[in-house]
Amino acid sequence: MDPGVTVSASEHDQAVVGKLGLTPGLAVQEIGWDDDVDDDVRVMIEDAVDGELVEEAVEPVDLVLLWWRDGDGDLVDGLVEALPDLTDSGYIWLMTPKVGRDGYVDAVDLAEAVETAGLAQTTTASVSADWAATKLVRPKGSRR
Repeated sequence: MDPGVTVSASEHDQAVVGKLGLTPGLAVQEIGWDDDVDDDVRVMIEDAVDGELVEEAVEPVDLVLLWWRDGDGDLVDGLVEALPDLTDSGYIWLMTPKVGRDGYVDAVDLAEAVETAGLAQTTTASVSADWAATKLVRPKGSRR
């Protein structure tokens, strides 16, 4: 991006929504919410899917939004616990603090946890000044 170009909030939101592949009608479960999450990102996701984020999934969801920080516990356990709530083609957006922020999750630790949980990392995106998103999917051929 050119340093002299200003991007409006709505343009930024549209870019993030595009990166995250959010469309109206997706059922999204949110896990790991705490005071430090980016509420603007949450609202942007709700607006994009035209629905509220659910805390407890009653039926399978298309997407789990998992906020995770170093110190939240065992990331492998967190990932595995998110899987049963997903549809067969569902995926996880793992939201972690960016480098230098409190709770930053080391990239090597993240990669090891993803592999141990039986998932594959496909995409990463910067969603705000403090949070990065990593898309995690079940590898092809291993759908539940």
